[in-house]
Amino acid sequence: MTQARARSRGTPTVRGSRRTPTKRLHGFLERPCSSSKKRAMLREKPNANARSRRSGRPLASRSCSGLSPWTNLRRASLFELARLGLLQNTSPQWERGDTMSDPHLWLEDITGDEQLAWVRERNARTEKDLDADPFTAELEAEILEILNASDRIPGVTKRGDFLYNFWTDAEHERGVWRRTTLDSYRTENPEWETLIDVDALNVAEGEDWVWHGAHALRPAEGAPYRRFLVSLSHGGSDADVTREWDLETRSFVPESEGGFVRPEARGFVSWIDEDTVWVGTDFGEGTRSNSGYPLQARVWKRGTALSDATLVFEGDAQDMLVYPSHDQTPGFERDWVTVMHTFYTSTTYAVAREGDEFQLLKVDVPSDIDVSFHRDLAILRPRNEWVTGGHTYAAGSLLACDFDAFMAGNRNFDVLFDPTPTTSLDGLTITKDYLVVTVLDDVKHRLVAHYQNGDGSWEREDLYPELTGSLYVAAVDSDENNDVWITRNDFHVPATLCLASLDGIREGSGADDIETIKTTPERFDASDVTVTQHFVDSADGTRIPYFEIAKAQATVGPRPTLLYGYGGFEVSLTPHYLGATGKAWIERGGVYVLANIRGGGEYGPAWHQAGLKENRHRVYEDFSSVARDLIDRGVTDAKHLAVRGGSNGGLLTGNMLTQYPELFGAVVIQVPLLDMKRYSHLLAGASWMAEYGDPDTDDWDFIKTFSPYHLLRDDVEYPPTFVLTSTRDDRVHPGHARKFTAALEELGAPVKYWENVEGGHGGAASNAQAARMNALVHAFLWATVGKK
Repeated sequence: MTQARARSRGTPTVRGSRRTPTKRLHGFLERPCSSSKKRAMLREKPNANARSRRSGRPLASRSCSGLSPWTNLRRASLFELARLGLLQNTSPQWERGDTMSDPHLWLEDITGDEQLAWVRERNARTEKDLDADPFTAELEAEILEILNASDRIPGVTKRGDFLYNFWTDAEHERGVWRRTTLDSYRTENPEWETLIDVDALNVAEGEDWVWHGAHALRPAEGAPYRRFLVSLSHGGSDADVTREWDLETRSFVPESEGGFVRPEARGFVSWIDEDTVWVGTDFGEGTRSNSGYPLQARVWKRGTALSDATLVFEGDAQDMLVYPSHDQTPGFERDWVTVMHTFYTSTTYAVAREGDEFQLLKVDVPSDIDVSFHRDLAILRPRNEWVTGGHTYAAGSLLACDFDAFMAGNRNFDVLFDPTPTTSLDGLTITKDYLVVTVLDDVKHRLVAHYQNGDGSWEREDLYPELTGSLYVAAVDSDENNDVWITRNDFHVPATLCLASLDGIREGSGADDIETIKTTPERFDASDVTVTQHFVDSADGTRIPYFEIAKAQATVGPRPTLLYGYGGFEVSLTPHYLGATGKAWIERGGVYVLANIRGGGEYGPAWHQAGLKENRHRVYEDFSSVARDLIDRGVTDAKHLAVRGGSNGGLLTGNMLTQYPELFGAVVIQVPLLDMKRYSHLLAGASWMAEYGDPDTDDWDFIKTFSPYHLLRDDVEYPPTFVLTSTRDDRVHPGHARKFTAALEELGAPVKYWENVEGGHGGAASNAQAARMNALVHAFLWATVGKK
């Protein structure tokens, strides 16, 4: 271990300076988290249609003790135009991203009166056009019914004797935070006790709060849970506030009575003990990164001013985020500070505390290794090949060793997972005595349980091999038992939530039989729907998988087809119940296609790294290869093929529009990045330079080849395009969508625009808003590439 003493990158400040706070970040974790978990909070969202897919995602509690959220973390790519004879088009026709000549720069003022008038005019135009057909209202009603269905499976988190859940429906647009017991949860109609009604809170306080989560303080043994740190945001933005909430009094603890209250900013507060918390927020000039995230880790004592919180660590100006955490596991209480230098590199420090003095010891591993700790284990996942201790460990492997030995310098690890050309580590769930590894094998899940014998050696056992579809595992209570929640679903098979105990594995009798706890009814007619997986060679010969989901068709001919992708930040797109998309698209005869292109994590870190920066073109080549294969196989043709993507996926579909317009009959671009010259200067954009590159350097030479705003030309016929964003998106600046739309209008291209005034980066702050957004999108798709 390397002991840190100075105040710089990877170095602590003891006691530290005082600054005046003004704002804050986004944190709600209850354990020391791997840097990959933090990336999951900060990355762009892979799915702008997240609400319509909610029933297909993991339904049980989230735990930071392992590296499980790897499956949803990072991603991106670029384009090789020479192959299509379009190389001359890679130079921008004019430097739109240059602030000296960008004619639409004024649209970056998010809330200016003139800018919002521009937005309202286009919203009205789009709604008038699409609402003229009663079909839009029909779609909206159907989607809202699905999103508000009372028979959805409530996702729960166990704390003490209760299961906690956050729930939205028609009567609770902003949602209720509630709890029940396991026995009651097992019944068809659980008895829920409401703790916080966000809609009622908004009425009482005259606010527009959106729920961001609650962080519980573990009580003394035998005592009930009482204190929580609740985070709420205005309209769904990333910036939020944190307020202490007392379960005993069922009320927020006022700041005047010693309650912890953090003002609005990108930030976090997490418990150390009843009177002490870690805090990271906006403490004034120089305390935030270029991406707007906290660079200071402070310890804040109850009853003191936030500005007087003790500075323990301060990162460098070029770092991305400093994140402290406290492990509340009984008998293994520890404190950590993690510095994220970039999206994919970090340094972790163990924090030793004596009174008001703090000492930080660096965890001595390369910065590209995800490191986490649980009880007496150190758990690592190298992102690149790692040679240490006389051994070579593969990129994407999973390593474990004794915590004390690791901190003392031992670098001999047990390899719990070693990737192959078709497999990758998609998740890790840790119970009291087991590590459950979720493996992706050609984008199909399987589970493996690992445990230690008395002599420290490891054993493994395949877990429930009979389960098919996408599998999501979460520990019920990793401190108390070996029970796990398992959620399974598929594109056309709704979610089932199961409960199982792993105790019998160590005893030789195997895991207990799975108990089905909850099931979800079908949301669309899937009686004759088939799911097939296909592979196509990309431009460089790489095999690209994709899924095709469609009803059986009696007639021959091209069908309306919607191609979805993401291709960035190591996010793996796995099968998920389509729900609203199934109702609005597949049930009516549309074909849905999910592409697993490079830049994602489907085949591990190398699959992601193959699409970074100057290699980004591979992502777009992969996606266009899938489009061509659909046409070549006769599934569809260019007139009937649409593409949809959000966030980094919006950058993807923006490149499909500008680089492959001849392949598509319609393009949907949601909450996108599009001006890649300016992206690093807008909101959280600087945090993604490890993915795309730095446009203020020579990197611009390759970045401009995948900057859709700069690739628009006046001699190209573009297909109908629908651009959507949110005024409240404080992650990806709405200026990207606004300026791109204005440029398309300037060229006379057929473009529609819709900007939700709320919703944050997810595009919608309520089920009603999500239904509205998705109804407009599907109405547009049917009007362009399909017929009702």
